[in-house]
Amino acid sequence: MQQIKVPLLILIALLVGLGAGYLLFGGTATETAEHQHAAESADSAGTTWTCSMHPQVRREEPGDCPICGMDLIQQSEMASSDPLNFEMTREAARLANIQTTIVRESAAESGTALQLSGKVQADERRASSQVAQVPGRIEKLYVSFTGEQVSKGQKLAELYAPNLITAQRELLEAVRLQEVNPKLAEAARNKLRYWKISTEQIDEIIASGEIQETFPLSATESGVVTQRRVAVGDYVAQGEPLFDLMNLSTVWVVFDAYEEDLPQIGVGDRITFSTPAVPGQRFSGRVTFIDPILDKDRRVVAIRTEIRNPNGKLKPEMLVTGELRAAATGEQVALTVPKSAVLWTGERSVVYVKLPDTDIPTFQYREVELGEALGDRYRVIDGLEAGEEVVTYGNFSIDAAAQLNNQASMMNRDIQIKGAEPKEEAPDYRAAASTAFKQQLGAAIEAYLRLKDALVATNAETAAAQAKAFTDKVERINSDGITGAALEYWRQQRGALIAHSKQIAEAEAVAEQRTQFDFLSQALISTVKAFGAAQQTYYVQHCPMAFDWEGADWISDAKEIRNPYFGDEMLACGTVEETLTKE
Repeated sequence: MQQIKVPLLILIALLVGLGAGYLLFGGTATETAEHQHAAESADSAGTTWTCSMHPQVRREEPGDCPICGMDLIQQSEMASSDPLNFEMTREAARLANIQTTIVRESAAESGTALQLSGKVQADERRASSQVAQVPGRIEKLYVSFTGEQVSKGQKLAELYAPNLITAQRELLEAVRLQEVNPKLAEAARNKLRYWKISTEQIDEIIASGEIQETFPLSATESGVVTQRRVAVGDYVAQGEPLFDLMNLSTVWVVFDAYEEDLPQIGVGDRITFSTPAVPGQRFSGRVTFIDPILDKDRRVVAIRTEIRNPNGKLKPEMLVTGELRAAATGEQVALTVPKSAVLWTGERSVVYVKLPDTDIPTFQYREVELGEALGDRYRVIDGLEAGEEVVTYGNFSIDAAAQLNNQASMMNRDIQIKGAEPKEEAPDYRAAASTAFKQQLGAAIEAYLRLKDALVATNAETAAAQAKAFTDKVERINSDGITGAALEYWRQQRGALIAHSKQIAEAEAVAEQRTQFDFLSQALISTVKAFGAAQQTYYVQHCPMAFDWEGADWISDAKEIRNPYFGDEMLACGTVEETLTKE
């Protein structure tokens, strides 16, 4: 019996130990795992995943970017407290093929060569018109087609002129009576000379005693026929042009020079050039004229040289490439930056500087002041220091991504410039607007949203119909009770809303409708901000890429981006900029 009790006591002790171990460790382990899972869930809750190259992409869980396929990253990984600094993952920088170079000081080369392009043009001063000196009918043409070469004195046409026949009769009669009245004969001669009849022709008429029924018209200048204005049988008035001629023995060669190169160009500088039409031959001339007016669209100035062209090898509209050897500015050493690093935006020059000693690639927006071009580089006046690293390839990708992320960029200058003037805000007239007015305005907004959806679908016909419906809603809005400045503001906005919606209704192309929709949206956003929205909350959304990166806004009743300026091409491009809360 005693032997049986000992194993029993041992078994009881083991069971008690296992139970205590479970209570001490098993429950704690379970609770710890549950706590860790809860913590992980709490960490992931509220996290936004985005694409470093396409910041407009927003997801609540990790995955791939629907645009480029890159792995999405947590937004906190690329957030920057400084709007001037844009951060990218190393993978994004590698895919964008970002390349940089060091800003350095370099010697200004004496006589830096400027590469120019241009074309041959006719010398405007050598143009002439061949005209009829006497009224009459064209009996015969000796020059009959455009492009024919004409020499001075060459016979152009035969003219039947009744006035000349009468003048010849008067001449022969005056010659017969010249012993009685010599002045009469001289007057008859002068009359024919007035019509450009030569002395030899007059003497021939007198000697033969016969009247010529037709007279030749001769060229007064040499050149190529650029336009034939008459045909056989035409009746021409005195002074009426018969042919237009252009003398091409000397031609102009006009080059396009960028405005930043103008400090290096002066009248008298030598230009050498060639054209594919005359292979193996180079021509040379000096700058004779610099256009005083800049081409505002291409940002170039025309510079001209004159070239002798006796053999006619150079023909108008031929393309040429030239080299102008410009004198140095006199500075021996200058801080320079590669031309490929510079982004031009109107009056500003922008570069992206790669910041050193950062955990992830970080690029800083920087406005710089540049001097003249030195070969393939620009002289830096202000904004950069020697040793800084600037982006020379991929800077457009950085700027576009920064703009979509609402950070400093060429188009988002207001963000980064301290002291920049804020955008003009719409006045607050909500107290002046009645509930009925706001409800009618809300009905117009609903019609606007249907118009927006039609543009998202790129459907011009539906957009036109919805624009008409919007116009009708706006015209029906009753502004009774609104007075003073509020009434004047409403009248201005109402006029803009109706004008642009009618333009959309009348436009046939979606591109034109979208342009007018931008103006319409601006007016409607200002109206809603001024008078309030009665029905619901609306969102002002922004596409930075619309209209060649000028950007455009629109109103939506949902936070989800559906871009009316691109449709399916870039449906999700845009961000929510502002919330218009219902009253």
